[in-house]
Parts: sequence; structure tokens; C-alpha cells
Amino acid sequence: MLVDYSPVSRIVGQLTGPGKRLGAAIGAAWPATVLVVTIILVWEFYTRYSGIKPTTLPAPSRVLQQIVENRQALIDNALPTVAATLSGFALSVASAFISSILVDFVRPLRRALFPVFIISQTLPLVAIAPLVVLWFGFGLLPKILLVALVTFFPMMVALVQGYDSTDKDMEWLLRSMGATRAQVFLKARLPSAIPFFFTGLRISITYAVVGAIFAEYSGAAKGLGIYMLAAKNNFRPDLVLAAVFCSALITLVLFGCTVVIERLSMPWEKVRKDDRK
Repeated sequence: MLVDYSPVSRIVGQLTGPGKRLGAAIGAAWPATVLVVTIILVWEFYTRYSGIKPTTLPAPSRVLQQIVENRQALIDNALPTVAATLSGFALSVASAFISSILVDFVRPLRRALFPVFIISQTLPLVAIAPLVVLWFGFGLLPKILLVALVTFFPMMVALVQGYDSTDKDMEWLLRSMGATRAQVFLKARLPSAIPFFFTGLRISITYAVVGAIFAEYSGAAKGLGIYMLAAKNNFRPDLVLAAVFCSALITLVLFGCTVVIERLSMPWEKVRKDDRK
């Protein structure tokens, strides 16, 4: 007599699945965790026993203490930075998507615009930020524009490269079935560009917070950039590092959000990676 163990296997799989995923996540994160902890311990040891002054290099424990004591001020200054980052990044995504469609449909436009986009990336942010603030004032608009300027190009290039990676046989098949150019784009070229788009998105999001902080350095009423500038002028490197920690945390959270959105948008990619393993 044959016994069907499939229900039992499914139940066991459901029970052990989360544990396996947690174990895989821990396994993937532990090298970076060990490295970061090691750097912090060496830093702490060096500041305690080297005789270096806290006004030159504060210990990590002192930075953490300042984060706790000044948490409300850090939160108040982090919110405008996050608002400028998200607004500028949204503008950048929309602009990159529209521009990529235009240069894909009008090839001469690609040869005209790409050199301009490349030149825009060679402009030093330290030099261009004061000019943008001078032209558009001290409000939210210059920060949005600077974030968009910094993050636009990687997504634009990623999308265009994704369109060009489309399977030519699939395009010919759609055209032989009477599909218009717009239909070929929607059914073949755009889906092919999605993985490339998320690659550009992950790269760009790491620059977004930096762009917002540079804009605040040049002129703002509130923000982590202004907080860092004030702390530097008061010879408080511990407060500067506390603000740096907050900006790094914001960047990591935004990066994690892009990864989550990517997995939700392309669940088949995870299945494909699991099959390769």
C-alpha cells in the first residue's frame, strides 16, 4: 500500500520555510555585520587609548550618546532632508522614464541629448549647488532640483540599456503579427528594461540623500546639512558624526525600500535565482 506523504511534506515545508529564509538572511548579513562591528571596536579602542582629543575624533560611544541626547533636534532636521530627497527622487524617476521613452522612439534625439546628460554629470555638486540656491531661493525647490540632477542619469542610462537588451526575435514576432511600435514597446521593450531600471534605481537612491545635504549646505533653514554645518562651526565633530549616522541610516532605509519594491514587482526573479541555486 502506497502512502501519500505530500500533505505532510507541504505542512513541513510551510513550517520550515520561514526558518530557512531567516537563516539565509542571517547568513547573508553576518559578514557585513562582523566587519562593521570590528571597525567600531577598533575605532573605540583607538580613541580611548591613543590619547587623541575628542574634538578631533570622538569615540563611537560618545557619538551614540549625542544621538540619544539630541534625538529630537536630529529628527527635526532629518524630516526636511527626507522630504527633499523623496520629492527630488520622484521627479528624477519621472523625468528619467519620460526621457528614456523619447530617446528610444526618436533615435536622433538620443545622439543629441546623451552628450548633454553626460556633461551634466561632470558638473561638481559643490559648485553648482550655490548657483541653484541663488537662482531658485532657499525653499524646497532647489533641493528637489539638485537631488533630481544627481540621481537622473543612472536611471536614464539603465532604462535605455534595458530597452536595447530586448530579444530581437520577440520584436520580429510581434511585428509579424501586426503589432505597432507602441505595442512592441509595451509588450517587449518595457518589460525587458524593468530589471535594468531597478539596478539604476538602487544606484541612484544612494546619491539622493547626499544631493539633498549638499543643497542644504548651500542654503536652508533646516536639514541635516545645516545641522552638520552648525556643528562643524562649533567644533563639535561628535554632532557632525551623529548627523552623518542619521543620513546613512536614511540611505539604508531607502535602499531597502527599493529592494522590497523590486521583489514585489518581479517575484519571478526570486524564483529564477532559487532555481539556479
